[in-house]
Amino acid sequence: MRELTHVVVVDDHNEIRELVQKYLEQQGYKVSVADGGPSLRRILDRQTVDLIILDVMMPGEDGISLCRHVRSSANTPIIFLTAMAEDTDRIVGLELGADDYVVKPFNPRELLARIRAVLRRAANSASSAAVQDRRIARIGHWKVDLGRQELCGEDSVGIPLSTAEFRLLKVFIERPGLVLSREQLLDLTVGPTADVFDRSIDNHVSRLRRKVEENPKNPTIIKTHWGGGYSLCAEVAYE
Repeated sequence: MRELTHVVVVDDHNEIRELVQKYLEQQGYKVSVADGGPSLRRILDRQTVDLIILDVMMPGEDGISLCRHVRSSANTPIIFLTAMAEDTDRIVGLELGADDYVVKPFNPRELLARIRAVLRRAANSASSAAVQDRRIARIGHWKVDLGRQELCGEDSVGIPLSTAEFRLLKVFIERPGLVLSREQLLDLTVGPTADVFDRSIDNHVSRLRRKVEENPKNPTIIKTHWGGGYSLCAEVAYE
């Protein structure tokens, strides 16, 4: 049985903890709550945590200090909750290693979207680390050097790829067979805050197909799933 993603909500306001806990549990997450540093530390000592939602302004030890403590020993994703109108605390938090922030008062749906995006980026980072030692990926007759960002055919002649095309190809290589929506592909290639339209992914896919497909109008490597996105349908092997 697949374990639920474990999220810890750290806030000194009981109403906020209960609101976020109830909402996230309805969305299928395992949720623990903490009213400050001591209770957060107890949870971290006893359980595996996938993401921390951390209030910045708390009595005693604040969120900035707790973020520094977590980052001293773990890369657990952190999303700040902040009521501050100024940018200072948000900037300091991001510099310390927080992954995102949400300004109070917030819509729970916005928080959920941020959680999903941060978890996707964390998974992508883990996947990238996993293939770091296997630097050559083979897709059919194509060889992709992940370190040098090169695409070569059977004749070993390099095919030039733009940065956007390579990032897109790398995302597909790391998730063969998985249908990825335009939103997911944007998150994984340029980040969720990028000021671009999701249809730009269609243009990148089209250009990439012209380089890797024998017949771009009838693709067999990168397929379209109408209403669902795109997937890499070729087998991936590493050298």
